Amino acid sequence: MDNQDIYTAAEGEEQEELYEQWRIVVDKGQEPLRLDKFLVARIEHATRNKVQKAIETGKVQVNNKGVQSNYKIKPLDEIVVYTDREIQGEEIIPEAMPLNIVYEDDEVMIINKPPGMVVHPGSGNYSGTLINGVAHYLLQKNPDLTEAGLSRFGLVHRIDKNTSGLLVLAKTEQAVTALAKQFFDHTVKRQYQALVWGDMEQDAGTVVAHIGRHKKTRKLFDAYPEGDSGKEAITHYKVLERFGYVTLIECILETGRTHQIRVHMQHIGHPIFNDDTYGGDRIVKGTVYSKYKQFVENCFEICPRQALHAKTIGFKHPVTKADMLFDSELPADMQQVIEKWRTYTKAKKIGYENSIR
Repeated sequence: MDNQDIYTAAEGEEQEELYEQWRIVVDKGQEPLRLDKFLVARIEHATRNKVQKAIETGKVQVNNKGVQSNYKIKPLDEIVVYTDREIQGEEIIPEAMPLNIVYEDDEVMIINKPPGMVVHPGSGNYSGTLINGVAHYLLQKNPDLTEAGLSRFGLVHRIDKNTSGLLVLAKTEQAVTALAKQFFDHTVKRQYQALVWGDMEQDAGTVVAHIGRHKKTRKLFDAYPEGDSGKEAITHYKVLERFGYVTLIECILETGRTHQIRVHMQHIGHPIFNDDTYGGDRIVKGTVYSKYKQFVENCFEICPRQALHAKTIGFKHPVTKADMLFDSELPADMQQVIEKWRTYTKAKKIGYENSIR
């Protein structure tokens, strides 16, 4: 069991799906035994320290529930160990690319990821990812860095290819463990801004609906308000600006599930603008007149992806324990499309006022 198998991306909006790596059903005749000891004995190359860290960060479940390392296993218990990689053992090839590094010290890096960049190599994306670029950057700083040294560098959360914004990356095993624990405990501050379809009914609200795999299309996720499928997911939102047919909102995550904001906004009838996965890439609100249709299509061209940005992130430093808080500006595509809607709204209002004089 490699460090990369144990130290996984913690839960964050747009987190990649966790993948089942081991599933063990305890034998009927098994005597009571601590979970960590049991896994060390059953999984090749596992150490007690690595197993305990996996349990602490919620990547080991017994009977679909998180447990402690000292949990005593029982006959027929079902134990599942998850990792954050669908394909294990892929070599990360360093590649030169521009990186917007907001902050860096010996333990952590904060990077402002542009839209269109995949975070980690995986199925169909083995190069050109953020991690390929970071590997090159680290080797430029320290040419003597070994493959083992690079393996200690880790993601503690992720955002989608077409979502922009701030990512925390850990440079040491200690930082990975400490930060992953903060994400697991939901103590990390994460604020997003999104442009969504429709005029939000309330100035602020909370969406509570489990999120899990779509029952027909496995690559998508869906909301389950009754909680009969998926995992608990809670998103708080606040209106920042209204443009009639679309609304600029701030979202604060209480939990973090794959595609959480995107799925929750679709669930309440306000899909994210130009989200081609969850119904935002067509005219959801507005008129059918050709001028309006052309206006929306022009907006889609300006921002050719879901209008979602990871704006703020805050956490305790894994070593100094100091409070760390980082904020980022909206990227140019979102700023331009918001300004276009702002101008459209003002023009529409002036036209209406002139018509009633």
